[in-house]
Amino acid sequence: MRKSAKGKIMADLTKQKKKGALTANMWIYALGLMGINLGIGLINSYQAEFFNKILQADLMAVAGIILAAKFISIIADFIIGNLIDRANFKAGKMRPWILFSAFPLAILTMISFVFIPFTSTAGKYVYIIFVVVLWNISMTMADIPSQGMLSLISKSSEEVNNAAGLGNTLKSIALAAPGVFVSFVCILTGSGGAVGKTEYLITAGIMAGLGLIFQLLMYFKCKEVVKSNSSAGMSFKEMFRELKNNKMLLIVFGTYILGFGRNIGLGIAVQATCILIRDGIDLSFIGMGTLYGDACSWAIGITSAISSMVTIVLNPVINKKIGEKKYFILAGFYGFAVTLISTLAYVFTPDGGFGRSIWAIWIYQFFLGFAYGPNGYLPMVMTADIVDYQEWKTGKRTEGTQFAILSMSNKLSNALSVSLGILFIGVIGYNAATYAQVSSVGAQGSAENLASIAGYITRGMQNKAWIIYFLLPGLCMLASSLLMFFYKIDGKTKAQMREELAARRAAEYAEISSENETTESTECTDCCKTCENVCDNKCDESCDECGKTLDEITAENLERELEEVSDDGKGEKE
Repeated sequence: MRKSAKGKIMADLTKQKKKGALTANMWIYALGLMGINLGIGLINSYQAEFFNKILQADLMAVAGIILAAKFISIIADFIIGNLIDRANFKAGKMRPWILFSAFPLAILTMISFVFIPFTSTAGKYVYIIFVVVLWNISMTMADIPSQGMLSLISKSSEEVNNAAGLGNTLKSIALAAPGVFVSFVCILTGSGGAVGKTEYLITAGIMAGLGLIFQLLMYFKCKEVVKSNSSAGMSFKEMFRELKNNKMLLIVFGTYILGFGRNIGLGIAVQATCILIRDGIDLSFIGMGTLYGDACSWAIGITSAISSMVTIVLNPVINKKIGEKKYFILAGFYGFAVTLISTLAYVFTPDGGFGRSIWAIWIYQFFLGFAYGPNGYLPMVMTADIVDYQEWKTGKRTEGTQFAILSMSNKLSNALSVSLGILFIGVIGYNAATYAQVSSVGAQGSAENLASIAGYITRGMQNKAWIIYFLLPGLCMLASSLLMFFYKIDGKTKAQMREELAARRAAEYAEISSENETTESTECTDCCKTCENVCDNKCDESCDECGKTLDEITAENLERELEEVSDDGKGEKE
């Protein structure tokens, strides 16, 4: 007897579970994700600075435009998500959308850093609004399918997790890469560390070009192993109803909103570098000389990137030991303590003291980095638990809606982080155009030059910038952690709900099996000669391959044999 279709599927799944190595498909997916985030990293770090310094736009006006554009992109999330769910392309469910978004994202990333000598102030702001809104929409069109592609690149959950880990690592590298490229472009152009319109445009061209290549690689070479059919989309009403009635999900949503400042440093890294490291960074020990201003924005957070990567690797181990609730609270309180102690050390250290030096900043950042690691990991794990928790409480399972709310929460938090960070920097008196003017006095690094910068970047401005850049993230970590005291899904609750859900599902399965047994016909051993597959030994069930019942297959085989006998008879007569 041949192997049944069900047996083939089970054997395939068993085979897939044994796989854990990083395959070519997973590497291509991760590279594509990195390509998309090269442009995102460049825009998040340098767009506001370019508009302020090169186009002479008001920094606070730019912050308002960015905030509005982020909210528009959230609306675009629902529209594009529904279009993807309802579409039915031969090339796959996600891949076509990666192609559709590749060229618009690359072109708009380039346009964002093109200098246009506007004579009209109104025309300048209309242009900025147009570019910022369109870029955010094109980013959404690329981001949604690239994230959704993850669940389609393998049938093995272990391989999907490995691809997610690799993708997140390359994504982190991509977000930091623009700062490093800017520094090298400054060396190539001989600008002496000053980032001007030429340096911005060249960096944008490199980021957009590499991003386009990797994104197209994802489209042409990354395969959708898991087939996903078109489905009905979801409405705003369904999402907000779920958020209103789901208290645990509402808590996760609240942690994102209250914790918006956790990532504020990424959005204002350029401005913070110009203010906090006004005398530059001496990197002659690695052959780069002394870097000034926005040319060295990558260096200010390099130690936190190292320590946060350590936590990212250890997240599953720590979470298994103490659970999501305790881990979230512990990380939040730890982060607040580090920022508070560091702020006191920075503010009360006299000018020229070690507590205000780049070496001290690197030490502060290193210890704070451990608190950043759980930020992206824990909400994903908690939302997966909340899906089970809601099914346990209500009998309904709505993972699609709940993960869509998670995505919305993340975007809202990022919108507040980027726009409010820039707004706060503007409020304390920083202006990129003014900084460029005072930093051009005398030879760069000379006593005259440093005195000119110090006359504008005062100690008071530095202290205020430090509070925004370093203390505010700690305060947001503390605020979001306080909400977690009301989170009910601890280890004991998870064990109970999963045990009861398993028993409930077993009972439902037993009931379905009992109903099937009452309608089951006598066993048969005939084989489907058309598709060479046994029809599960049940004459009343259709074959998984050809869709016909055993009775239909038997009738077709008998008819075929009669035709063959008839043909043989004709041949003998001839």
